[in-house]
Amino acid sequence: MNSWPTTYLPPLDARFNVPPLLIEAARGSGLLSQSNGEKFDMYVCGITPYDATHLGHAATYLTFDLINRYMRIRGCEVNFVENITDIDDPLLERAKRDNVDWKDLAASQIALYEADMTALHILPPKDFVPVTEVMPLVESAISQLVARGFTYTIENDLYFDCSSFITDLPISYEQALSIFAERGGDPERLGKRDALDPVLWIAHREGEPKWNSVHGAGRPGWHIECSVIALRYLLGESFLKQDRTKEFLITLQGGGSDLIFPHHFMSGALSEALTGISFAEHFVHTGMVGLDGEKMSKSKGNLVFVSKLLEEGREAVAIRHALLTSHYASDRMWSDEILKKSEASIDLIRKALAKDGVAGTHSLISEIILALADDLDTPRALQSIETWALGNHNGDETTGEIARALDLLLGLAL
Repeated sequence: MNSWPTTYLPPLDARFNVPPLLIEAARGSGLLSQSNGEKFDMYVCGITPYDATHLGHAATYLTFDLINRYMRIRGCEVNFVENITDIDDPLLERAKRDNVDWKDLAASQIALYEADMTALHILPPKDFVPVTEVMPLVESAISQLVARGFTYTIENDLYFDCSSFITDLPISYEQALSIFAERGGDPERLGKRDALDPVLWIAHREGEPKWNSVHGAGRPGWHIECSVIALRYLLGESFLKQDRTKEFLITLQGGGSDLIFPHHFMSGALSEALTGISFAEHFVHTGMVGLDGEKMSKSKGNLVFVSKLLEEGREAVAIRHALLTSHYASDRMWSDEILKKSEASIDLIRKALAKDGVAGTHSLISEIILALADDLDTPRALQSIETWALGNHNGDETTGEIARALDLLLGLAL
């Protein structure tokens, strides 16, 4: 489906050196060194559209927007794909609770998400793919897994046998069992070969939507959806016939740290089972966002929504700035005080940019680039900007170049 409108990226003067991007990933740390027309594949797990975009979502998609921008500045052909999990338990449960059609609920929340991403100046993906639009691909991929002996059935539900991949768990088996139960898994179901085996195809339940397939009427499980969308839209229609000499299928998979297990582990295992090749060279995860000292969650009722902040008259650029004040990989707390500090910083920067002549333009932009190159160190980049704005002695350089660089590198359109 069409994503939200793209935004203009101002050019960066060729005299600036843009080094490779160092990422301290959860798995696969290292340099993202692609440049000058080379392809850079990035798959980011999108929303389940049963509620509005909260600040945890915003922090995640802002992180991968920074990577997208940086790799484009290095001259890469960025192939950025994002899914929409528009058929899953949370969506169906809320639709039932609110007595609304699940399709209408999904459409309304996708529209709201797109509006929030536009306001936050986040570049759209090349492909923005709802699961409901790729059911034939999902069915075909599951058939391949069946043919390769990776599946078994319990009461018409089809499961993935993950025994070939379980030795590579990113956490202990005991931790995995606990998290699996919390995040949509069914470790205690009788008949499973391993408690961690995820469901691939869920046989139709009364009152739920269904798709007819060779696996029976039903709907797909969560993890296979992302595997299929990532492989198809990043690698093309022949994704099942990959060159087996390749070490990895794609460059980077990203999402919040709550997706490390089971989602990213399982979608990676499914992709490898389908192709015989490791899925992603880098798995990059963002930290969680809390509120006033507490974990932010739907169950606590303390989610802060981007749309609500915008309705209150808070500037999108200040929200973006506030999210950049913490390192992307760290868990952090949100408070209104943090947003107020960013609003003051934005005001300070605007006043500095309003001057006719300034000094330090080239050195400031170079400092921002080097900070971003070092594992997206946005706190360091923002500190350099504030130091420049406070010192900002008169000079013979114009502020236009800095304004363009802030827009290009950090998405701060001032």
